[in-house]
Amino acid sequence: MDGNTQITARNLELRYGSYLVMRDVSFTVRRGDVFAIMGGSGCGKSTLLRSMIGLVEPAAGEVRYADQSFTRANPHERQELSRHFGVLFQYGALWSGLTLLENVALPMEELTTLGAREIRELAELKLSLVGLGSFVDFYPDQISGGMQKRAGLARAMALDPEILFFDEPSSGLDPVSARRLDDLILELRDSMNTTVVVVSHDLASIFAIANDSIYLDAELKTVTARGDPKELLAHPPNSHVRAFLTREADKESI
Repeated sequence: MDGNTQITARNLELRYGSYLVMRDVSFTVRRGDVFAIMGGSGCGKSTLLRSMIGLVEPAAGEVRYADQSFTRANPHERQELSRHFGVLFQYGALWSGLTLLENVALPMEELTTLGAREIRELAELKLSLVGLGSFVDFYPDQISGGMQKRAGLARAMALDPEILFFDEPSSGLDPVSARRLDDLILELRDSMNTTVVVVSHDLASIFAIANDSIYLDAELKTVTARGDPKELLAHPPNSHVRAFLTREADKESI
């Protein structure tokens, strides 16, 4: 395996019972890349991401991190690998009864041996990195949707992950907040040398942050394109990819 390859998916087949979501899904993600999983509604983008972090078991195939199989790992090995992940789900998934600081501190309390003072200092630092240093004692319902997404990002970064997974990070945000979040993702990728895997159908966000991608075709139920989204826009390999990247409403529904 190329030493620059951090994630490998091999011949994944994803199902819900007898319903086939995707088949023959194979790709690699390089260290330090922002890798977009693209496609229209119902194509299996979020299901694929969940299979990469262990929330959905593939019916066939394998996910590997560097030279270690995640799919075939035992529970202890999988837990150890998962400590290198940070995940931001579509709706932030913050605990409503905890302050922002308590939300960010929670992974450190559960998964490290750090003391209370160290945890508080690190949680404050993570919130400062996303521009929420003055809101540590606020509850999620006291801040805007964009701020909730940033707080979710701070929590995803709590354990200094090597890989960040984002599920529709700009969903529900106004264009200005969405662009600010995109900028923040790139800043954190550069400053922390983190690999980013992002599920998105937001073209502006995809073109702004991603340097590699796959396209999941809902009709063919497999990957039909791979590469830099801007290159795919310039030279689309098929009509479905062209429709998605140019938003031809009569051909592709998002």
